[in-house]
Amino acid sequence: MSEELKRSLVGVMPPAKSMPSADDRKTSVSHPSISSTSGSRKVIIKSADMKEEMQSEAVNIAISAFENLGVEKDVAEQIKKEFDKNHGPTWHCIVGKNFGSYVTHETNHFVYFYLDSKAVLLFKSG
Repeated sequence: MSEELKRSLVGVMPPAKSMPSADDRKTSVSHPSISSTSGSRKVIIKSADMKEEMQSEAVNIAISAFENLGVEKDVAEQIKKEFDKNHGPTWHCIVGKNFGSYVTHETNHFVYFYLDSKAVLLFKSG
């Protein structure tokens, strides 16, 4: 690994763990688990294969949807429709507190994040 690449990864990579836990999530090197607070909302990117600008857009659309809609299905529909409109069709969105998934997605079109206690899975396939 080049020194330049090592320097660019400093502060980006999470600290190494001696034993992975069963709850660890797969994250890409360029998009590690990121935690931030957006207003009064806690956002944690658990896994991503998506440009950071698009990730931010997904989080912002999700925040707006959660503020305006009360039902998870409606939140998922709003996020999906916005991404279909902004980035072309076949986006899929799952929102909830307790779900499992195993999906195939187009390269650079996948994000899985928590917004407070709700998980959002957004990906393009098809």
